[in-house]
Amino acid sequence: MCQLLGMNCNVPTDIVFSFTGFATRGGRTDSHNDGWGIAFFEGNGVRHFVDYQSAVESPIADLIKRCPIKSKNVIAHIRKATQGRIALENCHPFVRELWGRYWVFAHNGDLKEFAPTLNGAFRCVGGTDSELAFCYLLQELRRRFGDTPPEIDAIAGALRELTSEIAQHGPFNMMLSDGRALFTHCSTNLYYIVRQYPFTTAKLSDEDMLVDFSEVTTPNDKVAIIVTQPLTTNETWTQFASGELKVFVDGAPTEL
Repeated sequence: MCQLLGMNCNVPTDIVFSFTGFATRGGRTDSHNDGWGIAFFEGNGVRHFVDYQSAVESPIADLIKRCPIKSKNVIAHIRKATQGRIALENCHPFVRELWGRYWVFAHNGDLKEFAPTLNGAFRCVGGTDSELAFCYLLQELRRRFGDTPPEIDAIAGALRELTSEIAQHGPFNMMLSDGRALFTHCSTNLYYIVRQYPFTTAKLSDEDMLVDFSEVTTPNDKVAIIVTQPLTTNETWTQFASGELKVFVDGAPTEL
């Protein structure tokens, strides 16, 4: 299956270190070579990059590794296709508008016999179960809350019900963000770490690369990294429970 990478911070931060290790799994240290993508929230906008080439071959992925784009919410994905052909329209993350905000979504899993009826407000462009699940989630959020944008805790409550429903059809590890918060759901594998003062040095497990975060941060910075499998060898990562939904705001999981 695919792999997911998310970042949520209290100040705009670049994801170069984590993405460098993550992208290596897209065809070099692992076999997720059927496309990749990444989306950065910036103000009310989203910088969105996808490619059907593997992350280790894509010149766009090389650009991301060299360009320190700073954001408070980032979602990235490397694909190992289970449903839908290898094509640009099937590369995660997917982006849609709801309540005047962009929403970004990526999924790891394989949903069987999942065929909800879409009413037309959100439609699929490609042929993946993931994009179908995204359209269904946004449709149901719109149905529940109408034209009034709800608060983060209300969205989280609705997502707990909806992710549980969808997960009955197969593994549903997902990341979803509107730029205010990062909503994450685990069926099988997700891990997270919160980096904050006092910052230490981290070493990637997939690349010969390390960084001393104390040299590139301030004492007030707080950064949460969420990923399918831990990215570093010398840090303690916390594993999600199966069926758990966590919401990250300002660089930390939030109790809602």
